[in-house]
Amino acid sequence: MHFTSRFGSLLLFAGLAISSPVATPTEPDPSQAVSVELNGQTFINKGLVAFGLIPSNATESTGDTIGGIGSAIAFKRGTFMSNTDGTFSGTLTVQPDRGFNVDGTVDYQGRQFDIDFVLTPYYGTADLSFDDALQTLSLTYIRTLLYTERNDTKTTGLDALAVRAADSGFPQDPTADPPLPIPSQSFNRLTLDCEGLVLNADGTFWMSDEYGPYIYRFASDGSLIQVISPPDAILPMVKNKLNFTSMNDPDTGRAGNQGFEGLTVSPNGNTLFALLQSATIQDGGNKKSTSRFTRLLSYDVSDLTVETPALIGEWVVPLPQDSSGDTLAQSEMHFISENVFFVLARDANGHGGNSDTSAYKQADLIDISGATDIHDTEFDDPSNPIASKGKLDKSITPALYVPFVNFINNTQLARFGLHNGSPADQTLIDAKWESLALAPVNDPANPNDYFLFTAADNDFLSTQGVFNGMSFNAGLDNDNQFLVFRVTLPTVTAGSVQEAIGI
Repeated sequence: MHFTSRFGSLLLFAGLAISSPVATPTEPDPSQAVSVELNGQTFINKGLVAFGLIPSNATESTGDTIGGIGSAIAFKRGTFMSNTDGTFSGTLTVQPDRGFNVDGTVDYQGRQFDIDFVLTPYYGTADLSFDDALQTLSLTYIRTLLYTERNDTKTTGLDALAVRAADSGFPQDPTADPPLPIPSQSFNRLTLDCEGLVLNADGTFWMSDEYGPYIYRFASDGSLIQVISPPDAILPMVKNKLNFTSMNDPDTGRAGNQGFEGLTVSPNGNTLFALLQSATIQDGGNKKSTSRFTRLLSYDVSDLTVETPALIGEWVVPLPQDSSGDTLAQSEMHFISENVFFVLARDANGHGGNSDTSAYKQADLIDISGATDIHDTEFDDPSNPIASKGKLDKSITPALYVPFVNFINNTQLARFGLHNGSPADQTLIDAKWESLALAPVNDPANPNDYFLFTAADNDFLSTQGVFNGMSFNAGLDNDNQFLVFRVTLPTVTAGSVQEAIGI
């Protein structure tokens, strides 16, 4: 599909060969590398190597605007490859959240897209023009897969104003109860604010959401198979009853719009991990200044025929805080090695955000090897907080948290024609980075080097938007931006990343 935008043609034709923007070195400049230590191991950020985007006015096969796709990304299994010309190619499966919702939630059916890419890493120190930078990561929309629930019913993104009774192996779940004039068929439909995404070897996939927060498994055709419900301490309760709305905070459980943003899996697919965006209400989640201590859960999913996967681990993760003491909520996580994960924490500034200048957007490291496992303890009851008013219980040791890959390093951004801070134009870095994916560099001289892909959730912000056959104008054109970094991850077991993406 050929995309055009206010920049003109972006050369995103299926099958079109994208030439290298300039002759460049084949290795990153070591003077630009940033190293950190984690439990005696040295992790290295070798810098930004590619940038790409899908324009804000691009549309997909349903006719809707392509937006929000940075909510989750994953490599389509078996597609990633190294090419003889030094490029890399494959397919990313990307997942938007709940549609254009600046003026309220909409009846947006959950879905995912396949996006083909060609990565031409740029290791030079000279600053590329914005147009040349776009050639380092070409992106081509391929297809859309829509999500359905029981009885082949479309899911929706409308706010979860109702609760459906447990039935046929499914727990009580969030459904839409919209006001008129929304058509009556929107009632009693599973509502999803899609966030995390994990692709399984058997073609099924896991998706975590904000409303439940639940973890859902879908078949390869997008139909719902099963649901994982978290401990009572995480379920949103108002007056001791489930209340899934995202508009207000509950009395206990996950805060409004602070569900399972992070989802990842071990390379063999046997252990699923979900990370709450920030602290539960009883753990201090009612205020940004006290919402630092969030929860990481793990489930045994080695046997996909088991109706209710067992909770096998739960740990506390201390999120970073800004200069004013407010918590920087996390937007994604990714498995690195046993006990070690990426966590993407950020502020809400940048293009399409609260202000033009961002102070924190990073893929950081956590290690849970020394953390207290609190699963199946009193802390899974909301009456026993792990951090009352944001103060961590003395019996709990949290995960080790180490800052790592900085998305807003001005030197690195300038190499790709980007910037942080005013002016608010198309070269301003997006506000809401919410996804991570790893692929091997396949460099024999640097066997622990990997490409770290990330994409932004642009909130469907377009002046030429389309939803359900109707045009909308969000007052801003905010493109779907992608970044690729090269990192050294010394703890990764040989072949595990390849196993995780099916190559």
